[in-house]
Amino acid sequence: MVLESFQVGEGEVPTVLLHGFLGSGRNLRSLAVAWSEAEPQRRFLLPDLTGHGTSPALPPGADLDTLARDVQETARAKGFTGPLEWVGHSLGGRVSLAASLLFPSEVTPVTLLDITPSPVPVNLSESGMVLNILLQAPDSAPSRKEMRADLMGHGLSAGLADWLVMNLVSLPEGGVRWRFDRQALLELHERVNKTDLWAAVERPGAKVRCIRGGRARYVTDADLARLEKAGCPVATLPESGHFVHVDAPQALLQWLRTWG
Repeated sequence: MVLESFQVGEGEVPTVLLHGFLGSGRNLRSLAVAWSEAEPQRRFLLPDLTGHGTSPALPPGADLDTLARDVQETARAKGFTGPLEWVGHSLGGRVSLAASLLFPSEVTPVTLLDITPSPVPVNLSESGMVLNILLQAPDSAPSRKEMRADLMGHGLSAGLADWLVMNLVSLPEGGVRWRFDRQALLELHERVNKTDLWAAVERPGAKVRCIRGGRARYVTDADLARLEKAGCPVATLPESGHFVHVDAPQALLQWLRTWG
């Protein structure tokens, strides 16, 4: 399945940038632009993952492999050749690990932006909390402003509410509705969080690195120790939360441009 996507840069080094759960490719546009300016030899592909943004809906039973295959097919359809470097935030990082198992000679290296290869406990999933509130929201509303107010009334911050209402589309008769299938996303969320992806890090020849937010909870100290034991370097941005590309963009970019 070919996904909705856009590109940044015109270099020869093919790099796939993947957003997190409930996001879209444009969430990482600023990172791609800054990285492209620093390294004009790169060419970035930023797709909307399956079931996200304006990409096709999730098929029944979709899992990480489903999403990974769709990204790989999209990259090839858009003319990205040879081994691809995959960089993924949150869900995007887990999709990248799945892709490295499906296409071991075509996906290298992999960069994880604040996400663990371990199964993610429900009580640690920030996206799960946001999804639960999203599921309580109405299917449609007279305006974005009213949908935003409903989300905030259920406890979401203004920033998260603003981010979510980017997924609203206008109705011909007036008002707005959600672009994505919230029930399908719930089922996907439960499925992908249960997946153990350590094989992608610990397999022979794996080239993986990870950066974590010091205020986030996805990559634990135990994960850090296991990652480093497997030869995966880990860096921590002390003042950053889960959205490392938003909280510490300059420090993240500096780290992305190095290995080790």
